[in-house]
Amino acid sequence: MTKAIAGGVALSAVLTGAALADPAVIYDLGGKFDKSFNEAAYNGAEAWKAETGGNYIDLELQNDAQREQALRRFAGQGANPIVMAGFSWTAALEAVAPEFPDTNFVVIDTVVDQPNVQSILFDEHTGSFLVGALAAMQSETGTVGFIGGMDVPLIHKFYCGYAQGARAVNPDINLIENYTGTTPAAWNDPVTAGELAKAAVDQGADVIFAAAGGSGLGVLQAMADAGKYSIGVDSNQNYLQPGSVLTSMVKKVDVAVQTALTEAADDATFQPGLTILGLEQEGVGYSLDEHNRDLITSEMETAVEDYEAQIIAGEIEVHDYTTDSNCPL
Repeated sequence: MTKAIAGGVALSAVLTGAALADPAVIYDLGGKFDKSFNEAAYNGAEAWKAETGGNYIDLELQNDAQREQALRRFAGQGANPIVMAGFSWTAALEAVAPEFPDTNFVVIDTVVDQPNVQSILFDEHTGSFLVGALAAMQSETGTVGFIGGMDVPLIHKFYCGYAQGARAVNPDINLIENYTGTTPAAWNDPVTAGELAKAAVDQGADVIFAAAGGSGLGVLQAMADAGKYSIGVDSNQNYLQPGSVLTSMVKKVDVAVQTALTEAADDATFQPGLTILGLEQEGVGYSLDEHNRDLITSEMETAVEDYEAQIIAGEIEVHDYTTDSNCPL
């Protein structure tokens, strides 16, 4: 049975005892079942478990102060590999990885340059370009919105790609940009996100992209209540408000975690260094299923697939905010 460590239990208590032989997955703040980023990581671990019959240990952080402690406890008790989801792991992993040179670490959404660390980044800006194009094609008002979670460069990367895609379709489109906060609490504040969505609707937005973790659920609900359209993020969220979620910008965190648990467990297949997953690697993209099939016309689908092909071929360069904060809009 998977040994899931429930939130609210003292970390020092749950990580004591016999040596751990299983790999570990540590989620970021916002909750394992956020129906977005963290849940994608969980789904990847569950897929690995179903495929291999193996067991894993997982942990939901309660605060930032637990990061180093969790890494040291897991590594010290034999967990290998240790997979972390989230950009906030940089400092903790830089401190702990050298202390356990025989443990393989995999971190998603940040880069840590250590010989026993694989860093996985996604080209979120390119996937966001595609859903931005779809938003502009769908919009009847000429105004679309974006609601991010924590106001950090990674989420601006989503916005910049989204805005560029929307402008590719309609150079005169009006863009409304908001964030739910500046602290980690921004990932789990659907009430604030919903209020921001309602305010954007009042300003004319009829499509809003929510890149906000668990907070995004408030956007999806608000847009459904208003009879407008939302765009989900990370996981395929089309099913949450069928007929109202135009599409989701999927980020294959689940595939990355599943692959990491397999490959990083063996030094022969472990690949330290940087791995980048984009459109060409099918690491990001937009979702199309039975819940939004009626919303995406064949003309929209053809157009967005053409944009995707041009991005992969290098004919369209999508701006990456994390390498250049001057978003050209």
